[in-house]
Amino acid sequence: MVKPDNLGHIIDEHPFFQGIDVSLRDLLVGCAANERYESGQFLFHEGQKAEKFFLIRAGTVAIEIDQPGRPPIIIETIAEGEIVGWAWIVEPHRATFDARATTLVRALSFDAKCLRHKMEADHALGYEVLRRFVPVMAHRLSAARLQMLDLYAPGKTAKAKKAKAQKKDG
Repeated sequence: MVKPDNLGHIIDEHPFFQGIDVSLRDLLVGCAANERYESGQFLFHEGQKAEKFFLIRAGTVAIEIDQPGRPPIIIETIAEGEIVGWAWIVEPHRATFDARATTLVRALSFDAKCLRHKMEADHALGYEVLRRFVPVMAHRLSAARLQMLDLYAPGKTAKAKKAKAQKKDG
């Protein structure tokens, strides 16, 4: 198990927080914990209170939308060096997707309440965290949008098939 005094080293090595000022990194350490998830375990569920975010150190996590009676829709697969969970930043602080380990996952988690409190007290930390999260949020929302277009735009697929058939015949 990683000791708390070594968590700063892990944060320094993770691409998400690469280059962060040491004093800000030290504030992050106070909110961090080392975690492990077996394949199939959920890091969180859609609608659940967003109490953490995760730096993925090893393994893969599927970001999913549950479909009752059908397999979940995988929006994106997150791997080592990436992060999972951004809903802790935006009220009402509820997860917008499910996050499921698809392999053994080792992650550094950050307590959202602790981090929000520190970001409010130290605006330099708040800026650094938000500066790093906003592109992730935009990317995830874009990925979800594209996935939904693929799933719910059957007319486009039918048109493409018809055009392909016409091209073959003509």
